[in-house]
Amino acid sequence: MAADTNAQIVLLTFPGNTVAGVELGAKLGVPSQRLELHAFPDGETLVRLPNELTGRCVLLLCSLDHLDGKLLPLLLTADAARDQGARRVGLVAPYLGYMRQDSRFHSGEAVSARTVAAVLERHVDFLITVEPHLHRIHSLAELYHIPAHAVSAMPAIVDWMRREVRQPLLIGPDQESSHWVAAIAAELEAPYLILDKVRHGDRAVEILMPELAGWTGHTPVLLDDILATAQTMITAVRQLKQHGLPDPVCVAVHPILVGDALSGLLAAGAARVVSCNTIAQPSNAIDVMPLIAEAVKPFCHK
Repeated sequence: MAADTNAQIVLLTFPGNTVAGVELGAKLGVPSQRLELHAFPDGETLVRLPNELTGRCVLLLCSLDHLDGKLLPLLLTADAARDQGARRVGLVAPYLGYMRQDSRFHSGEAVSARTVAAVLERHVDFLITVEPHLHRIHSLAELYHIPAHAVSAMPAIVDWMRREVRQPLLIGPDQESSHWVAAIAAELEAPYLILDKVRHGDRAVEILMPELAGWTGHTPVLLDDILATAQTMITAVRQLKQHGLPDPVCVAVHPILVGDALSGLLAAGAARVVSCNTIAQPSNAIDVMPLIAEAVKPFCHK
């Protein structure tokens, strides 16, 4: 981007996104500015933005894990940016929360994905995210009436695996992951398997393992889009070790890693646990900020 175009972009980084903000700012050629938030004793939030926003494209970098505590400060910030003359306000949410509740599975439930979309699109002009959890909803365009772009993490994952994993055997945790895992396997020219998963609760998972006798020379790589409690991967790691394969590598796009999920995976026998840097975690090893930067540029040039 030309220097005068860079000057039209303001990147505001929310707490918890500082490292990603520095990396994204470097790729965009703009400084990353940490957003100033103040919590009053009663729990309400004060937002204070830079003054120089008139005519600018303002990017709000905020990964939307644990969204309940982030949503109101985000909306306050978006509205304040517009009040201070921002030409466009865009949300860069490397992880987009509440996407898994995309249907009413039982009577009386909220369809949270639709509710969150309806709120966000009233406050920002565009949305950039990475590998949103799309299942029954097949495209962000089914949810959002503003431009909403989903960045694929696949190129970054493929590059990392080419460098780091010898003779990978890719393993998807369930049928939902099959197309994604198959696509990565095709790029790597590597074999892949898909597990059968039966979920009995948030932390109770049963895995039906396929025949593995022919894969003893390969490194198992468990791939998933989201690691939350990691119970599926923990169960799979334990079963893979019982079949005499090398210690598996666990790879995820979005490392929510609730509680002792990371230590649980390592204790189960994972050789490594790595993730994209969509949520700040010790597992971050795969950089998707260059991909996000390329996706952002056209939106800020309009």
